Amino acid sequence: MSTVQQPDPKDRPARLTVGVVGAGRVGPALAASLQLAGHRPVAVSAVSDASRKRAAQLLPDVPVLTPAEVLERSELVLLTVPDDALPDLVEGLAATGAVRQGQLLVHTSGRYGARVLDPALRVGALPLALHPAMTFTGTPVDVQRLAGCSFGVTAPDELRLAAEALVIEMGGEPEWIAEESRPLYHAALALGANHLVTLVAQAMELLRAAGVGAPDRMLGPLLGAALDNALRSGDAALTGPVARGDAGTVAAHVAELRTHAPGAVAGYLAMARATADRALAHGLLKPELAEDLLGVLAHGTEGDAG
Repeated sequence: MSTVQQPDPKDRPARLTVGVVGAGRVGPALAASLQLAGHRPVAVSAVSDASRKRAAQLLPDVPVLTPAEVLERSELVLLTVPDDALPDLVEGLAATGAVRQGQLLVHTSGRYGARVLDPALRVGALPLALHPAMTFTGTPVDVQRLAGCSFGVTAPDELRLAAEALVIEMGGEPEWIAEESRPLYHAALALGANHLVTLVAQAMELLRAAGVGAPDRMLGPLLGAALDNALRSGDAALTGPVARGDAGTVAAHVAELRTHAPGAVAGYLAMARATADRALAHGLLKPELAEDLLGVLAHGTEGDAG
């Protein structure tokens, strides 16, 4: 059950015309969610064929226009471009007079807070940073996944209620992130989600190499249980040969990886060392077993260098 206090009706945004600058995987999904809440998407900018297809699928009958034309038509503008492109985009839109006074300008970057929108703020825009903590596919399923999704919210105090209301209208849960904490917040999400995809993909490749016909079916229940346990219990959920101090097993793993997947060795060793440190700190790994284990991991590193 949500613990977020629902905004008073007077704090809810009026029905707004919505524009999207950057039809990647995120923007069209958020605009479609806002449409379900009664707002009206009116324009989207898209360059590649893939982005045009996404826009057509999620926002049918919404015209594809230039960024300047999107801003001209919209009261609420979603800036959903890659992080590195965002500062220059904001500078350019503000410098060319595309930004209007009183226009809600929302970016969805996890890295940046509201300060990246300062050039638009100086010409009268209302800056909001609303980052959905979710992976996107660029398909209609994304709209459904926004239900209960946490959003990292950063905005001036006077716009806080409006920002939180927009998130709630999209089905999300607002979580206030201080401006100076945005990079750390984003690093945490990347560590947990982006790196997880890499780990799972590597695990599936290794299982196929070991002769497993359906690695996804094998990993699904295991990873689901591991994730649930980790979210519930944190480090107490650690299991496996590293947490147990089974140095021989870890050595065998490293040897097999060197033979069959040398590209996975560095990641395995790094995660094993991090796991050992956490298991030691929380009393799961016995100190007398840790010495041999850490020796195996150190030897593995030397092997990489050689």
